[in-house]
Amino acid sequence: MSSSLDLLHDAARRGDVPAIRQLLQDPQLALNAQNGKGYTALILATYDDHLDAARALLDAGADPNVQDASGNSALMGVSFKGYADSARLLLARGAALDLTNGNGGTALMFATLFGRNELVKILLEAGADASLRDFRGLTALHLAGQQGNEEAWKLLGGEAENES
Repeated sequence: MSSSLDLLHDAARRGDVPAIRQLLQDPQLALNAQNGKGYTALILATYDDHLDAARALLDAGADPNVQDASGNSALMGVSFKGYADSARLLLARGAALDLTNGNGGTALMFATLFGRNELVKILLEAGADASLRDFRGLTALHLAGQQGNEEAWKLLGGEAENES
């Protein structure tokens, strides 16, 4: 028999908003509880870009800053997947811009590394710290250069740095 938490995680993974709302009626349900990989219902919903499911979870009090077993947050996940609307929702609901995962990676670094330039722009406009370095000492600007991502390079101030 599945627990309420397992059912919530499954509903979040599917984006099943009616099931999520029904399950949230259980006062014993720990909304921010994590599975074995550290995933919360919110992380699962955002990973598959289920915007309405994420909104329902956030409305119920889901914490957008819980990090999974690797230290990744929901914002990091949507940043490497390229889900701009989910990123905007998470940011509007208090997602921390500059959390770092176990490798020192940030949402901005993920967006840059995976060529999600719309996310790079969104994160920078929200105030992401482009000077943060991962465990290898690399910034988002370094990653843009390594990837040959000219647009991200420019967004991150690469032109100005290159001219000096």
